[in-house]
Amino acid sequence: MTKGLIHIYTGEGKGKTTVSVGLAVRAKSRGWRVLFAQVMKPDNTGGELDLLQKLSIEIRRFTEIKPPSFYPGIDRTELKKHSFEALREIQHSAQDFDLVIIDEFNNLVGAGIISEREAVNFMKSFCESTELVLTGRGATEGMIDIADYVTYMKAMKHPLGKGQAARKGIEY
Repeated sequence: MTKGLIHIYTGEGKGKTTVSVGLAVRAKSRGWRVLFAQVMKPDNTGGELDLLQKLSIEIRRFTEIKPPSFYPGIDRTELKKHSFEALREIQHSAQDFDLVIIDEFNNLVGAGIISEREAVNFMKSFCESTELVLTGRGATEGMIDIADYVTYMKAMKHPLGKGQAARKGIEY
């Protein structure tokens, strides 16, 4: 592979992380070196990480980067600092991978932790030979403009709207 492309999975609908997990599995099955990084995810995420580990896909979780909507009193300066540290670490190791997925990256912008300009600069300066996948709500027009693939997940109907509790194996 000569040049990596940028993928964005965004929108209010369900399935952004699930699609990226599927892509990680597909790439690994073709002999690609895959890094699956997560930010802004609670500690009790679904079992997909267990499966990725069994497939020898490298996983890095940055649990100190929490969603401000779930933690209203959280120090945003610290969140920004931790976010830039995580992104530097990911970028530094990107050359060792063919595919890097940053799950919930778009939420960093949507929540105002990093700016659109900072996100775009990160995307533009990412390792040119590595495929980059960014998931989460909140991808901006500037991010979308420089991406090569963009998928917008739109929620048309969901049982949660009728009070159905999240189900293990489906929502998590």
